[in-house]
Amino acid sequence: MKEFIKNILISNFGNNYQEYYNNSDLIKYLDLKTSAINGNSKARKSLGNIYAIYSILYFYTNEFYNNRQKYQNFEGYDFTKLLNYCRTLYGGEKIQNHALNSRLNSEFDNKVVSKQNKGKYIIVQNNGKYMIHIDYLYVNGYDISKVVVEIINEYIKLLRKKDDDLIEILENLANEQNITLIKESIEKLLTEDSEARIFEIISYAILKNYYKDTKIYIGYTKEELKEEYLTLYKTGRTNANDGGIDFVMRPLGRFFQVTEVGNYDKYFLDIEKVLHFPITFVIKTNKSKEQIYKEFDNYIKYKSGGMKTLIERYNNAIEEVITINELKSWYSNLSENDIKNIMKDIIQYYKLEMNFNDF
Repeated sequence: MKEFIKNILISNFGNNYQEYYNNSDLIKYLDLKTSAINGNSKARKSLGNIYAIYSILYFYTNEFYNNRQKYQNFEGYDFTKLLNYCRTLYGGEKIQNHALNSRLNSEFDNKVVSKQNKGKYIIVQNNGKYMIHIDYLYVNGYDISKVVVEIINEYIKLLRKKDDDLIEILENLANEQNITLIKESIEKLLTEDSEARIFEIISYAILKNYYKDTKIYIGYTKEELKEEYLTLYKTGRTNANDGGIDFVMRPLGRFFQVTEVGNYDKYFLDIEKVLHFPITFVIKTNKSKEQIYKEFDNYIKYKSGGMKTLIERYNNAIEEVITINELKSWYSNLSENDIKNIMKDIIQYYKLEMNFNDF
């Protein structure tokens, strides 16, 4: 249980806090979905699913709190009303309809629903109207909706604090004139504990400037060969559900995925998403690339059951491994002008990430 959730439960339920946690699928789900506040986590903010819950409870607590009978006769809130409210919340400007329509129900059912609640979707749909199943709103006869709202409010507060800290880091970098200090400051962010979005953006900026001077010759025939330089494109926002493609290189068409050492199922899910198209993994780890290859090899043997066809398929899907060690090595050899370009890229893509037009 996350510390901030534990503190809120203690403030509301005292010594019985663990009992309420154990008996609430909804609180357990929020505990699962709020990992983005951890500094070294690449977990998604999960705002779509969380805000779907929050939007309903925002209106519910003003109309139905502790009035079970009245809510039992309620037909639900209009979809447009809920979606519009979600988009007024922090980071919710681009929230889509997926959570209300199916995604939340599916994930909630698969990950946290207890035996006694099996078959009960958390979001009840009624001809374009939505509400939360009443059995998830009461624990031991107590309406927990205000506690849930308190948990989500605190999560949003912690996210904002985390974002503000990152903005301060980048503002200081943007205003720094000493190239040596800029270089040292960026390098300090290349650690296993660095915030996931910053690591992805810095990795992109370094790789873009590292590859940009690599020249190749490409054409349909020998006579048509043209000289081109490698260009790396960032294809989406950090933690976007984009099928495992964070960067794409032109004109070679290489795929790059930024990730962390952990459960290797995640790596192979990315491989499956792009139908075994070779992926270069950029990994937030201080382990050597040789150690990562060894771990990959062991996992492939386990996953394949020793079948040659599967071993070859997965091995061929891993084009290259790049760790913090390679990023630091390449970064240290870049020119002063490259460092300035890296700084510009970091600022540009963090503004995009945070929906800022300017600092």
